[in-house]
Amino acid sequence: MEHSVVSHIPDQICIMSEDKRRGDDVEDGGPGLVYMPFVIMEELLDKLRLLDYERDFSRKMNMKPISRHYFAIPTNPGEQFYMFSSLAAWLLRLAGRNFEQPQEYDDPNATVSSILDEVKKFGHSIDFPPSRLKQGCGEHCIYVLDRLSDEALKHTGFRWNRPDYPEEELDEEQVIEDDSELTLGEVEKTMMQIQEGSKPEEILESTTDAADWKLEVERVLPQLKVTIRPDNKDWRIHVDQMHQHKDGIESALTETPLVKIKQAIQQLKKENQQNDIRIGVVEHVLLQAKLKDKTSQNKQAHSSGPNQDTFDYSAY
Repeated sequence: MEHSVVSHIPDQICIMSEDKRRGDDVEDGGPGLVYMPFVIMEELLDKLRLLDYERDFSRKMNMKPISRHYFAIPTNPGEQFYMFSSLAAWLLRLAGRNFEQPQEYDDPNATVSSILDEVKKFGHSIDFPPSRLKQGCGEHCIYVLDRLSDEALKHTGFRWNRPDYPEEELDEEQVIEDDSELTLGEVEKTMMQIQEGSKPEEILESTTDAADWKLEVERVLPQLKVTIRPDNKDWRIHVDQMHQHKDGIESALTETPLVKIKQAIQQLKKENQQNDIRIGVVEHVLLQAKLKDKTSQNKQAHSSGPNQDTFDYSAY
């Protein structure tokens, strides 16, 4: 079974970094050593996937697949220890050992001792107390499973091949420069050399006809292609960029939210003034209507008053 991988670390590198995986053996490992169990746990999960543990272990044992940080973070000690012991027994059987599947209610001390004995038979050193494995998680559990997964891969004929790196394509900026392209610095350098050159001893006179010269210029003009590529280190480019940024900032400030809010407030004030004028007109009209009604009522009262107060003296 041969695989060509890019994302996996070769087996030789894993063995060389074996001492760095256990924090107790390395004193000056740096602050990143605390997160080493998470890295090794991810590598362990990749190895288990190469061994098809989801099909041959999880489905047959009726267990959920583990997460990439399952044994690096303590969650449920009982569940994690049973998963650790079951996974270790499965890896031992893949490595060619006759190891019985541990049960949930077996003695944890006996189970741990049996697993460590098999690990020692493979030639791996165990320099930590067996009680560290009873927690079911941590760097020591990850170390044991990682060693057993390596032995299982070896027994199944797995072999790490050299990684296949993709060919990097050149960016558009990394284009081969044409001979006709000149930088601004080269143009200035050439002009300075011309100015510093020796002056002719006598005035040069041309014997070429002007008409022939114009024809020759028109003939070779399409071939004279000189592209001056701007140099990013030139101070003139930086000055132009500063002016562009200044204009952009000024144009942006003219359209700031504060200016828009001020314009909206002025518009509201203008609308309020118009509403006040309309309200005043309506009030004036209503007041005139009330006065008109009052005047008409008074006229009716005066006109009907003498008829009501008239007394008939002829009856006496």
